[in-house]
Amino acid sequence: MTIQAQSLHLPILIEQDEDGVFIVSCPAFKACHSYGKTVEEAMINIREVLEMCFEEEGHTALNRFVGFREMEFFPKSGLIGGQ
Repeated sequence: MTIQAQSLHLPILIEQDEDGVFIVSCPAFKACHSYGKTVEEAMINIREVLEMCFEEEGHTALNRFVGFREMEFFPKSGLIGGQ
C-alpha cells in the first residue's frame, strides 16, 4: 500500500506597501504573513511560513476562504494618502 501526497490549494493575497515591498498573506491560517522585494521572493517566503503554520496547527485549523470583493469607498475627508 502506498501513501499519496495530497496538496492544498490556498489563497494568497498580495499587496505592495509604500516602499515597494510585497506583502503576502494566507487568510486560511491566522497570522500567516510574509514579504519580499519581489512577488517571487514573497511567494517563496510565504511557503516557509505556511509550513510552520501547518506544522503548528494542522489542516483542522484552516479557515474557510469565502472570496474576495472590492468596494468603492469615498473617505469623508475626500483625501486619499494624505494628499
